[in-house]
Amino acid sequence: MTAQEIAALVGGDVQGNPGIQILRVAKIEEADEGDLTFLSNPRYEKFVGATKASAILVARTLNIELHAKAKPGLTFIRVADPYVAFLQALKRLTPMPDPFIPGIHPASVVAESAVVGPGVSLGARAVVGRDARIGANTKIAPGCVIGDGAVIGESCLLFPNVTIYHGCLLGNRVIIHAGTVIGSDGFGFAPKPDGTYEKIPQMGIVLIEDDVELGANCTIDRATMGQTVLKRGVKLDNLVHLAHNVVVGEDTVIAAQTGISGSTKVGKNVMIGGQVGIVGHIEIGDRTVVMAQSGISKSIPAGKTYYGTPAKEHLRALKIEAIIRSLPELAKDVAELKRLLEALKSDLAAH
Repeated sequence: MTAQEIAALVGGDVQGNPGIQILRVAKIEEADEGDLTFLSNPRYEKFVGATKASAILVARTLNIELHAKAKPGLTFIRVADPYVAFLQALKRLTPMPDPFIPGIHPASVVAESAVVGPGVSLGARAVVGRDARIGANTKIAPGCVIGDGAVIGESCLLFPNVTIYHGCLLGNRVIIHAGTVIGSDGFGFAPKPDGTYEKIPQMGIVLIEDDVELGANCTIDRATMGQTVLKRGVKLDNLVHLAHNVVVGEDTVIAAQTGISGSTKVGKNVMIGGQVGIVGHIEIGDRTVVMAQSGISKSIPAGKTYYGTPAKEHLRALKIEAIIRSLPELAKDVAELKRLLEALKSDLAAH
């Protein structure tokens, strides 16, 4: 593609050579001749003068004249959002390979009572249980297990070794990466007088709505009763655990190694960082941001940013953190004040 064709694709304007050929995409510090790169983070602006890329996507607000002097010959494509534009160009210049083999592999196992829609792909050793239903054009990789009575919508992608337990429901265009387990038993055990535990039957299901994407090795527990729910547009990173009866609202994103305990309700458009721990039976308000490694021990309102363990509003947590870092100096000051006070007491006693 030429720079002009890319500009047309992403809704941008060219400053430089519109006919220059673009073959690949690359990071700004690694790009070479024939590459398209982008600048969205100001911290990488220092690389503009040194990049070997042929063209660069930049924000319309960037002072191009300043950089054009430092890097003659570099073609600039001005856009509203360089990162989004780069993703559009990436999809066009580097199409994703399709890892799914068309059709039903002869080594797959499909129960007689299962319903498999048109255009479905089933990889080797995939298993589809009794009364399960798979929607049109869904692709299921080798080693996946679809339990009895489970329902998978249309145009879903299940990567290798995904397990969907019995009775669970998936909407349309759901993407689940390798090793994820949907519908395993929730962690329910009742203590007995003799110190042992009685298992609480987990009778519910998991409901995953349309356009959800789950990373590798996530575990979503089935409800004790009712449903564990991931609403439309939820995105989970790798290694996320959701316990029984958790509800996650629309377009919420959760980063790796986060765990949410049972019956907690997370609102819509929430952003949760990595290694966050959330207790059970609380509510997280809409549009909340929870920063990485925070511990949430009580319900938090909508539209706030929280950080720390136990989590506090972000600015308050930073102030506390600053005071903690200065504790050694404060301890010295207190010790000196105590010494001066004792000396003053001694002087007063002598008089």
